[in-house]
Amino acid sequence: MAFTISPMEMEVITKLILSAVLGGIIGLEREYSRKTAGIKTFAIVCMGSALFTVASVYTDIRVAAGVITGIGFLGAATVFKSENKINGLTTAALIWSIAATGFVVGVGMYIAAVVSTIILLIILIPVEYVEKNVIKFHSE
Repeated sequence: MAFTISPMEMEVITKLILSAVLGGIIGLEREYSRKTAGIKTFAIVCMGSALFTVASVYTDIRVAAGVITGIGFLGAATVFKSENKINGLTTAALIWSIAATGFVVGVGMYIAAVVSTIILLIILIPVEYVEKNVIKFHSE
């Protein structure tokens, strides 16, 4: 049995990848400018937003709105300020974005959920290396 991806699923995958890349580009500028939120945060939020939007097309938009709002409050609890530094933005973005992943699982968009999880891991692991070894080195 061959594994095939439908044109709709391919469109969703394209939207997820494009949103993560575009969010990451803006985050790169923020990172370069030494702002609190950087590549990971912007890429995660942009991809999560695209995922919620795609899922909203296939379900009652009020349900999505409720999840988005509720998870936003949960994520906000992970953000805190210590001295002149804000911590927890990426964690808050991840909580929000993974909620979108759970949401699409709930509406039966399994490939979108798997692809979004892979994108999140790609954002987290290689980008962490770039942040620590390339961008931080440049800003010293």
